[in-house]
Amino acid sequence: MKRDELGDLMAFLIVAEERSFTRAAARLATSQSSLSHTVRRLEERMGVRLLTRTTRNVAPTEAGEQLAETLRPAFNGIVAKMNAISALRQRPAGLIRVTTSRHAAQTILMPAAKRLMLDYPEIRIELTVDQRLVDLVAERYDAGVRLGEQVEKDMVAVKIGPDLRMMVAGSPGYFAVNPKPQTPHDLTAHNCINIRLPTYGGLYAWELEKDGRALNVRVDGQFVCNDVPMIIDAALNGLGLACLPEDQFDTLIDEGRLVRVLEDWCPPFSGYHLYYPSRRQTSPAFNLLIEALRYRGL
Repeated sequence: MKRDELGDLMAFLIVAEERSFTRAAARLATSQSSLSHTVRRLEERMGVRLLTRTTRNVAPTEAGEQLAETLRPAFNGIVAKMNAISALRQRPAGLIRVTTSRHAAQTILMPAAKRLMLDYPEIRIELTVDQRLVDLVAERYDAGVRLGEQVEKDMVAVKIGPDLRMMVAGSPGYFAVNPKPQTPHDLTAHNCINIRLPTYGGLYAWELEKDGRALNVRVDGQFVCNDVPMIIDAALNGLGLACLPEDQFDTLIDEGRLVRVLEDWCPPFSGYHLYYPSRRQTSPAFNLLIEALRYRGL
């Protein structure tokens, strides 16, 4: 069957249902004369009259009624299938790839991702835990999660967590033989645990600030590592002072296994943000992830 023949059948069915060329033409957004020509063409092709036309009414003939009964369920099925396909396009589904640090993944991303995947079984989430700042487009990620100050200006950034604070801490055993530092300058006399940065391979400069005075302190010590749990373990074993987000130390401080110092030099700073290219066309699934992560405060 040719494409125009299928269109002729649809036009006939609508005229038969409306019993009016005027109403059928309005429904099809065409003219009455064009619609009348279409039906006549179908009748000529089939060799049978399908409609009885009077000045007041249009009604299917017996042949026309039989054809309409055959066409109606077929076209209704087509419409239903097209609606289902359209709904599928709008239903949250598909894979979302996110690059993130381990800390953000554990504290923010995974709790939200687990709830989202349970509520929407057709959504799949792939998290890549990587401390590097990656190129989202080049490495085909939908989004990344990093601290607000690390997000590039040409990205859309959505805050997904509270402000954070760093904490400098050491073990009671370490302070039994070393005085507590009172200012950042005192750190030069201390054994400090350095963090190796993944993106460019340098060492993290401890970012401290008080009364608007910011200091980036290059510390020195016996141990360098790029893994937070190992840094914490080293601090617990008296190998030196560590500087990490305070929630990494909270329980250990409460238990007395670590002691906090330089607290007044550790103000809050911008927390984690979900970021993605501004030109990205977001999907229903991705929009749901954004709303699940969006930080709304207390």
